[in-house]
Amino acid sequence: MRSFQSFIAEARKTTRFTRSGDHQGLEDYKMSRKTDTPLEVGRLGADRRKSDVEKRRVKAIGGGKTAPAKSYKARKDIGTNKPRSKVEQQPTRERGSAALSPKEAQKKAYLERKARQAGAKTPTRTQLLTKKTTKTDPKYKPQKASGYTAAERKAITRKGERKLRDLTLAATGKTKESELKHPITSKEITRRNKKQ
Repeated sequence: MRSFQSFIAEARKTTRFTRSGDHQGLEDYKMSRKTDTPLEVGRLGADRRKSDVEKRRVKAIGGGKTAPAKSYKARKDIGTNKPRSKVEQQPTRERGSAALSPKEAQKKAYLERKARQAGAKTPTRTQLLTKKTTKTDPKYKPQKASGYTAAERKAITRKGERKLRDLTLAATGKTKESELKHPITSKEITRRNKKQ
């Protein structure tokens, strides 16, 4: 652990100067626990936003092309600590609702003692209170972005539906889609749903 004097010496090295050249005081900057780099005023954690090169999220710009998505806006609660109720999973039932009879409590204590002797690990308080996270399948591969906007994708889908409808009508010898047993185009599906 560092002494207070070494911390101050290190902090003085990292203080910045403004363009005009006047010195900004130590109180204007906080030190990040993880990286020991100065943080902007009012910020509690380091800015972890990725640069345009590092970004993986992309946005369709049309014509089958993609571009890096815009950065998220800074959060409004950037200078406040989160309460424990937001960080830890809170008890769902009232305190003491799972009260055991003396015999049941004795049995539970006995079983826990035996488990400890056998080498079984009991979860800590923080492990019990933290939110459970679901893990994704390691074989999961996210779908690649097509690069088409929502309007372009809809137009392509409708074009395919019309082509399928025309082929089905030609094969069955009918003239209208309404004569077919199963609707093909989204337009016909909504028309039939309205009728019901």
